Amino acid sequence: MERQALVIALIGFLGIGAQWVAWRTGWPAIALMLVAGVVAGPVTGLIVPAQTFGNLLEPIVSIAVALILFEGGLSLNFRELRRTDGAVTRLLILGVPIGWVLGALACYYVGGLVWPVAILFAGIMVVTGPTVVLPLLRQNNIAARPRAILKWEAIVNDPIGALCGVVTYEYLRRVGEGGTLASVAVSLLAASVIAGLIGWLSARAVGWAFPRGHVPEYLKAPVLLVSVIGAFVISNLIQQETGLLAVTVMGVALANMQLDSLRDIHPFKENVTVLLISGVFVLLSASLNLEVLRLFEWRFLAFLAALLFVVRPLTVLLSLAFTRVPWNERLLVAWIAPRGIVAVAISGLFALRLDHLGYNDGSILVTLSFSVVVATIGAHGFSIGPVARLLKVTGATERGLLIVGSTSWSLALAAQLRQLDVPVTVCDTSWQRLAPARHARIPTYHGEILAEATEDRLDLSQFEVMAATTDNEAYNTLVCNEFAPEVGRDNVYQLGSGSDEEDVRALPASLRGRALFESGHGVEEIVERERQGWIFRKTRVTEQFDFGAVKADLPDEADMLLLVRKGGGLRFFSHASRPTPQAGDTIISYVPPGDTSGRERAGESR
Repeated sequence: MERQALVIALIGFLGIGAQWVAWRTGWPAIALMLVAGVVAGPVTGLIVPAQTFGNLLEPIVSIAVALILFEGGLSLNFRELRRTDGAVTRLLILGVPIGWVLGALACYYVGGLVWPVAILFAGIMVVTGPTVVLPLLRQNNIAARPRAILKWEAIVNDPIGALCGVVTYEYLRRVGEGGTLASVAVSLLAASVIAGLIGWLSARAVGWAFPRGHVPEYLKAPVLLVSVIGAFVISNLIQQETGLLAVTVMGVALANMQLDSLRDIHPFKENVTVLLISGVFVLLSASLNLEVLRLFEWRFLAFLAALLFVVRPLTVLLSLAFTRVPWNERLLVAWIAPRGIVAVAISGLFALRLDHLGYNDGSILVTLSFSVVVATIGAHGFSIGPVARLLKVTGATERGLLIVGSTSWSLALAAQLRQLDVPVTVCDTSWQRLAPARHARIPTYHGEILAEATEDRLDLSQFEVMAATTDNEAYNTLVCNEFAPEVGRDNVYQLGSGSDEEDVRALPASLRGRALFESGHGVEEIVERERQGWIFRKTRVTEQFDFGAVKADLPDEADMLLLVRKGGGLRFFSHASRPTPQAGDTIISYVPPGDTSGRERAGESR
């Protein structure tokens, strides 16, 4: 018991630790988790999953993959699908059979597998694992359309790849009993339809019960988790591996029902998914048997090269031929196809079953599948960023500031930042209030930032920081609280309350964004200072005129607002954050009228 608890704790530490190191270094998280699992498993023997979990290992991994696919399905909104210009549909309808055929040819002629095993393995390899693709997309700045294509393909293809393997295995199993491919296909198609209905009905049940108050708030997340596991298990009882299809359908159906309850649950689901991806990947890599790797043959290297440089590119380029997707985006999608948990788990499952059917090549499926996973994670994980930049399919290269609320104060701030070549966009619901910004050639967004349509019309990934500066403190708080999970709690700011936090009438600090200015000036104070003629002042920090000199040069009542790094990054001065300027950085301060001290010496401009 103590041994199991220690192993579980170690798995969590290694998985989350790898994710943290990836965040700090920019290295692919999946590659780090793979290395951590191999070191903790076959190299040192600290984690031996088969001994620790026994027969529970397979159901643990299966349920974890089901939850990961469900959470991925929750992010698949049909509005995003429309932005892919039909690419995802073509990759499913054309790409799966093309990839299956080309993969089978590579397995047989290059990998040396017998035809039945080659066809089964090629069916499994049509997947691109969401457990790998989603972390890669989270870490890298990819343009909206190829990002959507890769995300949709990874999540929707996962159950399809499993079903391709099932079709082949069931045919091989039944052919000796007089079964035909048509009969196998019909029975599996019926099981898949039933699994899809189970997922859809589960989603409808949740969508009916949650808004009507039949489930209390504190039970909504647990009920949802149990419903997902139930749909997965019931579908698998009908036909093995159809559970993945059921949970994917359930997630996509819920994502497009626009349930308010899911907005509160979604952060919890994301946290659970990060834990599951970390844990399962460490578990599977720790399960690798180094003895099995000795079965690796040099011809497999040629197979891996064919898979990376022939099968995947041809599959994507043929599928997306004559579409409106630009060539540079097609090439990125054609290159990025890492395999993950499902490919390894299903290959291991069918390896045992093929051995029982008398196909000796089944024993090398685990070796080959893990080789594919390692090769694709290494090749695609480390190259996705450079390739995206080379093909010019990245998002905004310089991330800037989104200002919510067009006021004279916020427009003056935007003008200062524009002079420093910092990207700024001002958002407001009033076309008239945005007129001065348009006249000053400041980029604007006309619309309600909290509206659902904003997700389609405004790419938030181009912004490093958000500042809510309207004259309504409650609205500023609502905006910050809404976007904190997406932009980052440390990157959402608003004009302070202007009142004591102990005041029972004040909004709680846990809801508000970080206060602009260390002193936390409120809306009324800013309005009063504007009436008095306060202005923004820029000061460049140099080796001779350091931060101490800048502070000494400012009037006593002046406030430093933000720091523009030499590389373009933004850091605000607040009660919780006091960045340390370096030579080459520029400080923007808010100063009283008539202040001219030090401007010439510091090389400033208004």
